[in-house]
Amino acid sequence: MKTSGNTILITGGTSGIGLGLALRFQRAGNRVIVAGRRKELLDSITAEHEGIESLVLDVTDPASIAHACATAVGAFPELNVLINNAGIMLPENLTDPASLQVAENTVATNLLGPVRMVHALLPQLRAQDEATVLNVSSGLAFVPLPLTATYNATKAAIHSYSESLRVQLAGTSVQVIELVPPAVRTTLMGQQDSETAMPLEDYLDETLTLLDSEPDAKEILVEKVKPLRHAETNGSYDSVLAALTSSH
Repeated sequence: MKTSGNTILITGGTSGIGLGLALRFQRAGNRVIVAGRRKELLDSITAEHEGIESLVLDVTDPASIAHACATAVGAFPELNVLINNAGIMLPENLTDPASLQVAENTVATNLLGPVRMVHALLPQLRAQDEATVLNVSSGLAFVPLPLTATYNATKAAIHSYSESLRVQLAGTSVQVIELVPPAVRTTLMGQQDSETAMPLEDYLDETLTLLDSEPDAKEILVEKVKPLRHAETNGSYDSVLAALTSSH
């Protein structure tokens, strides 16, 4: 992936990693459109950050996806990068019937949302000379945090989906990259002040450096996520799972 000269749509771009990537990419010489559900928040972001565009989008709503993607393609015919970043992470007690709603909402946001976004924008991306889909998964795709069972499952699914999408798009102009964050200090799961989570700016620094230095990368793995990513192959899976279990 080239890191400048793109037109980039970022879902879940109003906070955390999404907004951080939006600002970094905009400063690197890209046109960036942040997408999210709350128009008032989008308006405040575009007012505060000159050069950032916005788009109202609810990734859990197929009609919203269809309308937003049609709007984006019409307004930005050079759109060539989709970053599927929107996601939720909520604790679940799987013995409580009420947790089913959490699971269904998580699947709708974290899995169906990216899948629908890819289907909606793939014709646009394939029409470009160079295009990229960046799917944001998680280190928890590879070793689960038991407290967030469905979140982990959706991120494991995004990893698998990205692998298949990459194979099916081989030979086209569309590259598929998986961003695999560790715990990062954002409001996701209230970990903005967690000493064990990676500072957001550090994560962005390392991620952008890797994207720039490894333009053909399939996965972007900062050092802090590698113990999770490689746990199963290096024999540490059980100990890492036990550590995650005891941490919550």
